[in-house]
Amino acid sequence: MSSTGTTTEKTPVHTQNGVQKGKQYKAWLQSLGPGLITAALVFGPSKVTIASIMGASYGFSLLWIVAVAIFFMIIFTTMAARVGIATNESLLSTISRKWGTPARIAIGVGVFLVTASFQAGNSIGAGITLAEATHTNKTVWILLCNVAGISILFFRAFYKMLEKIMIALIIMMLFAFIVTMVLSHPPVAGIASGFVPSAPAGSQKLVIAFMASCFSIVGAIYQSYLVQERKRIRPDVKQTGKETLPGMLILGFMSATVMICAATVLHPAGIKISTATDMAIALEPVFGNAASALFLIGLFGASFSSLLGNAALGGTLLGDALGYGGQLSSKMVRTFIAVIMLIGAGVAITFGKLPLELIVLAQAVTIFIVPFIGIALFLVANDASIMGPMKNKTFTNIAGAAGLIVMLLLAISNAITLFFS
Repeated sequence: MSSTGTTTEKTPVHTQNGVQKGKQYKAWLQSLGPGLITAALVFGPSKVTIASIMGASYGFSLLWIVAVAIFFMIIFTTMAARVGIATNESLLSTISRKWGTPARIAIGVGVFLVTASFQAGNSIGAGITLAEATHTNKTVWILLCNVAGISILFFRAFYKMLEKIMIALIIMMLFAFIVTMVLSHPPVAGIASGFVPSAPAGSQKLVIAFMASCFSIVGAIYQSYLVQERKRIRPDVKQTGKETLPGMLILGFMSATVMICAATVLHPAGIKISTATDMAIALEPVFGNAASALFLIGLFGASFSSLLGNAALGGTLLGDALGYGGQLSSKMVRTFIAVIMLIGAGVAITFGKLPLELIVLAQAVTIFIVPFIGIALFLVANDASIMGPMKNKTFTNIAGAAGLIVMLLLAISNAITLFFS
C-alpha cells in the first residue's frame, strides 16, 4: 500500500522478459528483409528457365554450381551489407568520394541500362504465367502487373510495402516449388551425387549463364542500400551483415528445387525445354493440372518479384548517380523506378519477347561495368577509414578475391561470345 492509499501494481518480471524477447525476435525478423528482397529480385524468370533447362538436359549433375554461385553471392552481399551498416552515406557516394564523380555516374547509369534492358523479360514472364493460367491474352496481364507495380510507388512507406510484398512472394514461390518437388519424388542419392563437381559435355554455356545470373554483383551492391533503408526505419536494431544469409540460402534452395524437379521428371523422359513455361506444360501429363498450376504460381512469383526489385534497383542507383540520393523516399528515385517499369512493359507488349538488341546492350554493359563494381565494393570494404571494425576479415578477402577472379573470367567469356563468336 502506498502513502496515498492506492495500490501500485507491477508487471511480473517474466512478462516483461517475454515482451522484450518478443520485440527482439520481431526486430531480428525485420532485419532479414534486405536479404530476402535481394533473393526475390535475383530469382527471376531467367533463373527459373536456366535451372529448368539444366535439370532437363543434364539431370542432377549440375547441382554443385548452385552451391558455388550462392557461396560467392553470400560473400559479396554480406560485404555490401556491412558497407551499408558502417556508413551513413550511400555506396555510390563513397565511391564518388574515393574515385570521383565519373565513377559514380558510370556505375549508376550502367546499372540502370542493364536493369532497363532486362525488365521486359520480367514483364513477359509475369504476363505469360497469368495468361497460361487463365487462357487469356498476355498483353492485358503485362499491363496489369506493371500498373500494380507502379501503384505501389505511391505508398509513403514504399520500402515497408516492398519488403512485405517480396516476403509474401518468396513464401508463395517456396510453397509452389517445394510441393512440386515433393510430388516428383526425387531420389536422395541422385540429389547427393549432383553436388560432386562435374562438367557434362555441352553444359559449359549453361554453367556460365547460371553462374553469371545467380552470382549477381549488381544485386549484391543493392544490399547496402536496402540495409540503410532498414536502418532508417529501425535505427535501434543492431545489424551485422549476417542477416543476408537466410535470403541467399533461400535463393540457392529455390534454384536447386527447380533443377531437381526438371531432373526428376523431364531428364529421364528425354524431354527438352527452352522456357520455364515449357516446364509447367511438361509437368501436366505427369502430375495433372495441379502440379502445372503450382509451377506457374512459382514462376509468377519469380517474375513479379523481379519486376518490382529489378526496377527498384535500377531506379535507386540512377537516382543516386545523378545526385538525387539513393533513398526510396526520393520522388526522383521513384520516377526512375516507374520509367524502368514502363520501358519493360512497352518492350514486352511491342515485341512479345526480349529483343536481341537489348540482350546485346545489357551484356555489353554488364561485361564492362560488373567487374568494376565488384572491385570497387571489395576496395571500399577493405578501407579501414570507412569501415572501422566492420572491415573485411582474412577469410572474406580470400573468398572475395576468388569471386573477383570468377567475375573477370565470366566477363571475358561473355566478351568472347558477344564480340568474337
